[in-house]
Amino acid sequence: MRAFLELLACPACGGELTADWSCGDCPVRYEAPDGIPNLRLAGDRQTEVVRSFYEQAPFPNYPPRDSLSWLRARAKRSEFACLIDRAIPGDARILEIGCGTGQMSLYLARADRVVIGADLTRASLRLGAAAARRFGLTQVLFIETDLHRPGIREGSFDVVYASGVLHHTPDPRAAFAHVARLVRPGGMVVLGLYNAFARIPFRLRRLLARLSGYRFFPFDPVLRDRDNEPARRKAWLRDQYQHPEEHRHTLAEVQHWFAENGIDYVRAYPSAMLSQEPGELFASAADNWRVEGWLVQLGWIGSLGHEGGLFVTVGRRA
Repeated sequence: MRAFLELLACPACGGELTADWSCGDCPVRYEAPDGIPNLRLAGDRQTEVVRSFYEQAPFPNYPPRDSLSWLRARAKRSEFACLIDRAIPGDARILEIGCGTGQMSLYLARADRVVIGADLTRASLRLGAAAARRFGLTQVLFIETDLHRPGIREGSFDVVYASGVLHHTPDPRAAFAHVARLVRPGGMVVLGLYNAFARIPFRLRRLLARLSGYRFFPFDPVLRDRDNEPARRKAWLRDQYQHPEEHRHTLAEVQHWFAENGIDYVRAYPSAMLSQEPGELFASAADNWRVEGWLVQLGWIGSLGHEGGLFVTVGRRA
């Protein structure tokens, strides 16, 4: 428990927390039902709308017969999951912001890593914590918190991973400023967002779905894969087609966020170079030509558009 407490803080004052989830600096004691500390203060109206949305259909959920071997086999089919696992040292302190039901947090919880999975939605966190118990993983802790006033100690993590979350906040640029403060100097930020170009095919599919009263979902490969998994199918439908808050971003926009917050740009995934250069996820790309980046993003319409247009940008805190 001590390894986790060193990474957490009172969301009200930033003070140290004790083993019974009391703050050592102010007279506040937090509850931890289901073993999940509630380090979340009341958010603004739109944040509460998003939180309530995910309470009804936690995303991405788990299949009926899961296991740790299932989780790792599924992750190994993803080039990105393999790259990030290989890039992170075996003794790293990792924070996943917006972890949802926690699959990535659980996948990365190996060797001597210490992993914190943070999310707004307790329904999602309960699924992640239950899976951790089933899989026998003790080096991961799930917490309920809001990234705008997080119960997390600033500058404490070797890797901060936030994928699929900032584009569902009212102000993604301001939200990123909070995320950037959580990584230690020299640590890595891995940010996944909807790309403004690659999201176009999905937006067209969503328009057709809305016009049909959500009875027709054309050309959606994820839904086809989940025909026999009702809970996960429902979670995908709600997250992708009915979300109350969504933003889309370009690579140049994210690079500007990085510069504003003292984060040095390292690379994008998929590559933002026409040569599609190979390399480690945390190794700097060979070049950063802005025109090339725009051309590559146009190409992402075809390569990323079929599953929603998520791209990843990696940076290192100066």
